[in-house]
Amino acid sequence: MRHKIISVAEAVDMIPDGATIMYGGFLGCGSAHHIIEALAQKGTKDLTIIGNDCGMATGPNGEEFYGVAKLVHNHQVKHVIATHVGMTPDVGTQGMVDKTLTVDLIPQGTLAEMIRAGGAGLGGVLTPTGVGTIVEDSPFCLGKQTIDGRDYLLMKPIRADFALINGYLVDKFGNIWYKGTTRNFNIVMATAADVVIAEADNVVEIGDIQPENVVTSGAFVNYIVDGGNA
Repeated sequence: MRHKIISVAEAVDMIPDGATIMYGGFLGCGSAHHIIEALAQKGTKDLTIIGNDCGMATGPNGEEFYGVAKLVHNHQVKHVIATHVGMTPDVGTQGMVDKTLTVDLIPQGTLAEMIRAGGAGLGGVLTPTGVGTIVEDSPFCLGKQTIDGRDYLLMKPIRADFALINGYLVDKFGNIWYKGTTRNFNIVMATAADVVIAEADNVVEIGDIQPENVVTSGAFVNYIVDGGNA
């Protein structure tokens, strides 16, 4: 079995300027914070980032620029694909005032399905969400179809170069159990990237996670970063 555990420095060294990155988390809950912090420190730039949101300007314990918000603040991001960016004012400033950042907003459930479709090799997602709204003008919308008298938008599948996910328990093969709501986007993103890096809150031995508790199979995970020792 190939050894999957790498250092956080090795993880960020894999990610070049201009990469497209998916990141799990809901306002930072369930995000790979050590890897994101290392990316911020390294200064990797011109990133396209895909996630539910862009973190928060202030974290739950008073942290400044929580989650991927620090990458946006540092001007390391050129394109955001997300569902909500209101907790990160830098997105609005850079996108609408400075014109240094482009933003595509997609309804939350639609984005999740687009990522799932990318992971499953499907050609797109048909959804009624967004019909008659600006979502129809999205570069990810391929047009409208009517099925049994109801209108649907055909949305493109989406994939990334890298997925940065976070799990509470990760065994040395990469099998993951998520705690509570931290599973959020992590599950679908693990299937939809060329390279998947899992940051583990706790690394455990193979077999310590009971088979029925494995949520993401280690078959999807290329590398593991031990968040407890990052």
